[in-house]
Order: sequence, then C-alpha cells, then structure tokens
Amino acid sequence: MPTIDSIERPAPVAPLKIAALKGCEEMAHAIDASLVKSRKSILSKWPEADQMQGYVEPTYLLDIYCSRYGTGEGKARLNESARGCDLFILADITNYSITYRVCGQENHMSPDNHFQDIKRIISAANGKAHRISVIMPFLYESRQHKRTQRESLDCAMALRELSSYGVSNIITFDAHDPRVQSAIPLRSFDNFMPTYQFLRALVKAVPDLTFDNKHFMVISPDEGATARAIYLSSILGSEMGMFYKRRDYSTIVNGKNPIVAHEFLGDTVQGKDVVIIDDMIASGGSMLDVCSQIKARGARRIFIFATFGLFTEGLAKFDEAYDKGIFDYMVTTNLTYRPPELLKRPYCLTANMNKYLANIIDVINHDMSVEIIKNPTKKITKILGTTPGVMGKSFSMGSS
Repeated sequence: MPTIDSIERPAPVAPLKIAALKGCEEMAHAIDASLVKSRKSILSKWPEADQMQGYVEPTYLLDIYCSRYGTGEGKARLNESARGCDLFILADITNYSITYRVCGQENHMSPDNHFQDIKRIISAANGKAHRISVIMPFLYESRQHKRTQRESLDCAMALRELSSYGVSNIITFDAHDPRVQSAIPLRSFDNFMPTYQFLRALVKAVPDLTFDNKHFMVISPDEGATARAIYLSSILGSEMGMFYKRRDYSTIVNGKNPIVAHEFLGDTVQGKDVVIIDDMIASGGSMLDVCSQIKARGARRIFIFATFGLFTEGLAKFDEAYDKGIFDYMVTTNLTYRPPELLKRPYCLTANMNKYLANIIDVINHDMSVEIIKNPTKKITKILGTTPGVMGKSFSMGSS
C-alpha cells in the first residue's frame, strides 16, 4: 500500500498545527514525533520543502490551555497564534481520567465536557485558522445515531453543530454507523478502520496462526459487526460466522431492551482459532457471552478484536474469563483512554495507531485523497506473505 512518503507530494494547504485536548497528549506527542521525523527525512528527495514556511518544524503541536472556573464552567485559550494554519483538533471524548473541581467537589470529564472543549478551541481560533479539522477517534454520541422511538439524534446534531462552526473535515475510526455522515453531506467525513494494526499486533503474540477454512474463523458478535467480519474473513480466506441478539422487547433495562440469548449462524468452530471482531467493548457482557458459547462449541483459541476498549464496568469479569480459558488475547487500539491496570494484563495487546494517524494528518494537510492510506488490503497481503487471492498460508511477519 503506498504511503505519502512514497509518492509525489503537492504543496500543503497551509502550515500544519495540532491542538491536542486534555487526555490525548501522549498520543499527540507520538503523532508529532512521527510527523517531524517524516518531514525531515523527505528533504533530500524534496529540497523545496525547506523553503515552505512552517513545513519542517521542531514541533507541530499548538500550545493550548482549557481551564475551569469554580462553578465548572470552562474556557479555552490559545497561547500562540493559529492564523493561517491547517488546524487539527485531536480529542479523546471517552477519557474519564481527566478531572476538574466544581464547588470543591472532584468531577470526571464526560464526553459532553470534552465535546464542549472542542467547540471552545474552535471559538478561540476565532476564524483565523485557514482550515479546521476535528479528529475524534471515538465519534461523539455515535451510539445514538438513529431514532427508533421518541428519541434524540445526538450524533447527527453534534455533526451539524461542528459543520456550522466551520469544521471542514471530521476524522473518526470504526464509527458505530458511518451512515450518520448523511447529516452533513457537504462536509468531509472520513471513517478509518484498524484491521491491519489488529492483525499485526496479534501475529506478534501468536506467530503460529494459519488462516484457512480448516484452522481459522472470523465471527461477528452481532448483526452490526457483520461488515467488519466479512471483510476480515474475505482477505484472510477463512470462514465467517455470526451471532444475533434475541432481545426482550417487552421490557427496558438501563435504557435498552435486555438480551435474552445469542444465537449462532455459521459452520463448526471445532478445533479452530477464532477472532471475534467488534467496534467496542463497553460493559463486555455480550462479548464474553459470545466467547463462552464459542468455547463450548470446541474452539481451540479465541481472540477478541475491539477498536475501543471502554470497559465501563471494570476488568473483573474479563480476568475471570481469562483465568477460565474462555479467551486467549484481547486486541484494542490506543485511540481512546484505557486504564493502566488493563495494560498490565497478560491478555491485553495494543494495536498502535499513532503512525497511522500521523499519515492521515499528513495526507489531508497536502489535500490528497485519503484512499492512498485508507485501504489496507495490499499491506495485509504483503505481511501475510501472499498475493491477493492466494490465502490459507501460515502468517509470517517478515520485516514489515
């Protein structure tokens, strides 16, 4: 798969700046380091870049500050000018580890608080930035993307609000339902998937995997994740199965209809390695129920792929399931906050997205098509040691 370093670059839209909100500073520094290294390395191939104002810089991070009054009200301040720059606002709206005080009481930042800070940074830029893009790896209110009863349409409202503030690009990962972009048809909305990073992290930990119909299977835990499972199974040349949730629609518990059972559709999993792929792990109850059912059907090893590891009810149930051998590894990205204790668990693997995000920012800053880096098929087949259409071989990392 080509990258921006391997193709001819047009001039950037404007000097690049990244405004990292509280809670994603570590990721922002890693992205910044990758961009600095990349742009320095191309000077020998493209010496004209050194003459472009702001192209090769020691850092692309914008000095910003978001503060709170004693009442909990907030404000944002830019400690340097953003005039004329291509501004990327990076926010992890699920990072609950950030706290602030309200009338002497400690409060944790909610997604609503983070979203307000995004709007404050836009306001502080005060129309001076050449262009504004917002990177929300976990799309704000993406789980409330459709109306089934007398309900709000929170995600659509948020996208319309950002659009009205002049945001040109919205960048997210594994959106719960990317069709929500229909709310802003005249704005750029890019939804990226971490499939390659998932596979790369897994094979480092489990090098003896064989991807064919006899040894491997990809399973969707519900109807919503079917497209992810179809793509992964197709590119690996393996079988695919799925569960569907049978719910009790006569009652509502915690705002949703409780799941009565998970029903499986697919070929046998007996003796096979299995990947269960989904966009997020919230409480984790559904995912562990699916793992238990697959294990009971005779699966050899079970691996969980989840773009966002939220773990809203803690890790105890996952620890118990791992100790019982219900699953072997769990791969989540570093796109959102994960509690430090999770990273110490023997079953936790990280799909590192920092370099990918840096490439996305670089491509958009040059006003190039994101398809250059969006489709991972060639990259996956390269590390598989195969060519497209020739699957069923043992996974070999090689030097990639």
